[in-house]
Amino acid sequence: MLLSKRRASSYTISLKIKCAVAALVCASAVCIFAIAPVCGARADGAAEYAMELNTGKVLHAKNSESRMPMASTTKIMTALIIIEECDFGEVITVPDEAVGVEGSSIYLKHGEKISICDLVFGLMLRSGNDSAVALAVHHSGSIAAFADRMNERAEEMGLKNTHFANPSGLPDKEHYTTASDLCVLACNAMKNVTFRRIVSARAHEGKFRSFINKNKILSKLDGANGIKTGYTQEAGRCLVSSAERDGMDVVCVVLNCPDMYERSMRIIDGAFAEYELKTIGRDKIFMCGATPCALDDERTFLLPRNKEFLVIVIPKTNCKTGNECCAELQIYCENNLIFSANLYSIDTE
Repeated sequence: MLLSKRRASSYTISLKIKCAVAALVCASAVCIFAIAPVCGARADGAAEYAMELNTGKVLHAKNSESRMPMASTTKIMTALIIIEECDFGEVITVPDEAVGVEGSSIYLKHGEKISICDLVFGLMLRSGNDSAVALAVHHSGSIAAFADRMNERAEEMGLKNTHFANPSGLPDKEHYTTASDLCVLACNAMKNVTFRRIVSARAHEGKFRSFINKNKILSKLDGANGIKTGYTQEAGRCLVSSAERDGMDVVCVVLNCPDMYERSMRIIDGAFAEYELKTIGRDKIFMCGATPCALDDERTFLLPRNKEFLVIVIPKTNCKTGNECCAELQIYCENNLIFSANLYSIDTE
């Protein structure tokens, strides 16, 4: 039976609507599948770098030489300079420049008395931008002068792609680093006992202020011992983290990483799963021909787990006992040289 013109018209409109809805649903499905991989990719940082603190061995690198803003991870350098160059127990009056600083704060007040110690804990545990300004002005007289000192210290460390414009990490086109430079800075800082104690603290009970550490890596990761979070809209989420297990200490940097804690943990756990730290003491004797020899000091190196390695002693001179450099110790793993050092003749009698 033929449809009436009115029913036919209604049927046609209904069919068009259903087709349009179906097309919209299909388009939405396409969009969902197109977005999902992109979201997954953003779990990685825009730049990443990891190295072992004791040996300096690079364990992971991604886009690690690109200059990027680093937000409050800047405060690693600020804290290190203050620890190295100021009296930690000194009590100062908060300078006017440090009151009402934008961003994260420990809410310093006009004329407030506070110790350098409490300011540094406030800097690293609560990421106080006002604390950064107070410390900078105390140290150098101005933010600009302190930034100059930060850049001098960066040059001393060999950081070739880092420049500081302020002590806090607030956005500035002349304030940048790379993931590799920031990791080198962090490793230098973590070798300072006072710095290491501060960034590994879950809390601080000070004479003037008390703080809880907001760095969640300390409770999320086995062996975590620091060190600093950071965030600005320009820099994204940034994290410099560190963990120690069985004497091996992995320092990791992720910049502009939305999933910064989870990504850092994957990198660090992966490093521990792949490598173990080995130590050769001065009492370990090697033979260079008929001459006993040893290292001049204890040395450490990273060895890939569950891999065979080869130890070779290569003579340098026909020496006798008497602390002469007589050979080179080389250790290979799968035809790759992973460690080398001079050996010195010793008297075993």
